[in-house]
Amino acid sequence: MSVSTAPGLLRFITCGSVDDGKSSLLGRLLYDAGMLPDDQLAALARDSRRQHADASDVLDFSLLTDGLDAERQQGITIDVAYRYFHTARRSFIVADCPGHEQYTRNMATGASNAELAVVLVDARKGVLPQTRRHTYICGLLGIRQVVLAVNKMDLVDYDPVVYAAIAAQYRVLAQEMGIVEVHCLPVVALTGDNVGARSSRMPWYQGDSLLELLEKVEVTPFRAADFRMPVQWVNRPDHAFRGYAGTICGGRVSCGDEVIVQPGGQSAHIERIVSADGDLPSAADGQAVTLCLDREIDVSRGDVIADALRPAPVSDQFTCHLLWMGDATLLPNRTYWLKIGTRTVNARVMSIKYKVDVNSQAKLAARHLSLNEVGYCTLGLDDEIAFEAYASNRTLGGFILIDRQSNATVACGMLDFALGRSANVHWQHVDIDRTVRAASKGQHPLCLWFTGLSGAGKSTIANLVERRLHALGYHTYLLDGDNVRHGINKDLGFTPEDRVENIRRIAEVAHLMVDAGLIVLVSAISPYRSERQSARELFDKAEFMEVFVDTPLEECERRDVKGLYRKARAGTIRNFTGIDAPYERPEAPDIHLLSNGERAEQLAEQVTVELLARLDNSGSHE
Repeated sequence: MSVSTAPGLLRFITCGSVDDGKSSLLGRLLYDAGMLPDDQLAALARDSRRQHADASDVLDFSLLTDGLDAERQQGITIDVAYRYFHTARRSFIVADCPGHEQYTRNMATGASNAELAVVLVDARKGVLPQTRRHTYICGLLGIRQVVLAVNKMDLVDYDPVVYAAIAAQYRVLAQEMGIVEVHCLPVVALTGDNVGARSSRMPWYQGDSLLELLEKVEVTPFRAADFRMPVQWVNRPDHAFRGYAGTICGGRVSCGDEVIVQPGGQSAHIERIVSADGDLPSAADGQAVTLCLDREIDVSRGDVIADALRPAPVSDQFTCHLLWMGDATLLPNRTYWLKIGTRTVNARVMSIKYKVDVNSQAKLAARHLSLNEVGYCTLGLDDEIAFEAYASNRTLGGFILIDRQSNATVACGMLDFALGRSANVHWQHVDIDRTVRAASKGQHPLCLWFTGLSGAGKSTIANLVERRLHALGYHTYLLDGDNVRHGINKDLGFTPEDRVENIRRIAEVAHLMVDAGLIVLVSAISPYRSERQSARELFDKAEFMEVFVDTPLEECERRDVKGLYRKARAGTIRNFTGIDAPYERPEAPDIHLLSNGERAEQLAEQVTVELLARLDNSGSHE
């Protein structure tokens, strides 16, 4: 382990399996560093007596960081607890990460900004699956130095053989996970042995205490080589000043340097570098500045200003590692928001190449990812972005996925490389576009999307609406969900993953037909709001109408024209919508059909009237 005479701020995490003593170790570390004032020590003593009535003289240091009531009641860490402390030699920011597998996502959050990990192992239990999981995530998130603290040595009689076996096993594991340096030491967090000072109970250990080690360790800050700055804000306080504010995430820039704005590709020279301390001749990685250019070009939030001689690559398709953090499973081809740097775009996981067994690092086939699973995936975006591989630039290579319905963060990811096919496929210009095609038909093209339970009457109503439109001279096409499954979607089943892909394909076909100038009627259960919203977003606002055929489940079962509900109730059909698979009702459909005893003809007429009103407002058909 390399050391430095003047180390700077150290960001580190403590992690390990449940009840390995992480919170106790951190509390003891704060105590030995002299960071607990008298009033906090008195409060800790009171809390310890309440928590441990049979050990009134023992300070429970875990109570300093286990701040949630649920954590104290269960004796585990749930959230990530951040603490700042310092000694005469160094300042620290430490994240106490949860040990339970259920909260692996919280641990990943703490590791994402750390430079070093302190991994705890219970001397009685040795290296556990969760130890392997945490070490794997540390390596995945770019942590290259680990301190292994073998805790509770008092419970194995301070046996050096036990310690040596665990240390040797962990070193092999760390090497497999890409961890460059590992320093091992035996500790007793409860009594402070080898935490703040060397322990006389383990004279066979000749190394530094944990606090001494943390004071000395030199962690080389991650520095990307080439200049990069994601634009956070276009700074224009008045007509005489325009600048682009952000934090530099790689390299150095100086006045007069030529830069390029990506993904747009326009270039300019740096005219001024403005900071809170005034104008600067140059600025480097980590500095927050406003850059002024020598000419006006189109620059927006989310763009990346980069070195013109060594620009960042640009793409819209990637391979990546993905740690799934959502309670619901990841479904390929579902649309999520991707946030990378200061840019947010629509994204979907196109395929899962494999998922990783973090215990054995085996690559396993997978069609979805569940909570805390890691997969290697292909990712597609709606727009191109400037990026770097995560190994080269954490800011432009690390991203999160956000559920578009709940706004919850459901994954964190690390970009690997761009897919070559994304650079080889371009839009081909055509002279005859949708406007010309629609004009030749004398109509306003749009998509009428019928959704509802099986047996709700979607196909019957859609068929009646199409007959009425055809009689009026409109050019139409009906895409029925069942019919499509005989052809383009013949390979799909009825799992959640297949349902997502089924609707994606139908929506893309409908979009092509609208581009051809047609009025397209889609009849498909389409049970998920997310996929219906993704379908809507393919079209201009005036080109899509969602029709909810709202028929109670009991009525759909009573009709049961195809006998599907009987089979689903008998268990011979699985994943049947409304029985053992969910249907997410539309929250704000454009047309809401309540089939309260009304005939299909009446409901079809209601749709036709509202549709014709929109078409008449567009002035597209006589």
